[in-house]
Amino acid sequence: MDIQKKMGQRIKGLRKERELRQKDMSTLLDMTLRNYQRIEHGEINLPASTLCILADYFGVSADYLLGRSDERLEIPEGTVYRKKGGNPKEMA
Repeated sequence: MDIQKKMGQRIKGLRKERELRQKDMSTLLDMTLRNYQRIEHGEINLPASTLCILADYFGVSADYLLGRSDERLEIPEGTVYRKKGGNPKEMA
């Protein structure tokens, strides 16, 4: 499986764990819903800045998102960077 597909599956799994909609994530990342859907389907290569936003938001390492590690390596609270700020559930 290629990196983009693996990453899309991991992001989708994390989103579902938090009971978020794809629209919530597109709002968080300040992108169109269709563009976010393309991420989950492994159709696009993410910029490093977006990868960092997602890793920080979900509290996991970038290596976990990329499929380079199966260990989540939880990121300590307080390091979270959100492009638009706030919780996507609050923005919906």
